[in-house]
Amino acid sequence: MRNLASGVAIVATGKAAERRGLTVSSVTSICMEPPCLLVGIKGGSETHDGILASRSFGVSLLSSDQEDLALRFGGQEGAKGVHRFDTAPWKQGVLDVPLLPNAFCALECVLYDHKVIGTHTIFIGRIIATRVGRGNPLINFQGALRTLLLD
Repeated sequence: MRNLASGVAIVATGKAAERRGLTVSSVTSICMEPPCLLVGIKGGSETHDGILASRSFGVSLLSSDQEDLALRFGGQEGAKGVHRFDTAPWKQGVLDVPLLPNAFCALECVLYDHKVIGTHTIFIGRIIATRVGRGNPLINFQGALRTLLLD
């Protein structure tokens, strides 16, 4: 699995003190009609339970200069819950989900379906709104965060 290069994203849900989010590298487009994507999240996490409760979530695909946020939301800096959001300028989107305004790309989704597979849940989100940023995307390859340079 370490040889599957993938984009790095923060999946977030909730508002104010109920905001929750985590870093994922399992974001995949599914179809364009209707526009849908999937994310895989470990069962029992605060973000997992928040998505089930709110039925909506934001996906902020990180830029190469946002490695610190990937680590923070990956739990490697010790921040938990709403305190993970303290170091960046988060904004609520049209679905009232947290989004990074300076992300490489941001997508807002309503929960279309979900399925438990082993220890994780696959959430299928119908994309309602998108925003494309600038820069180079952050990727995960062989267990390390790297920059994908665009031509």
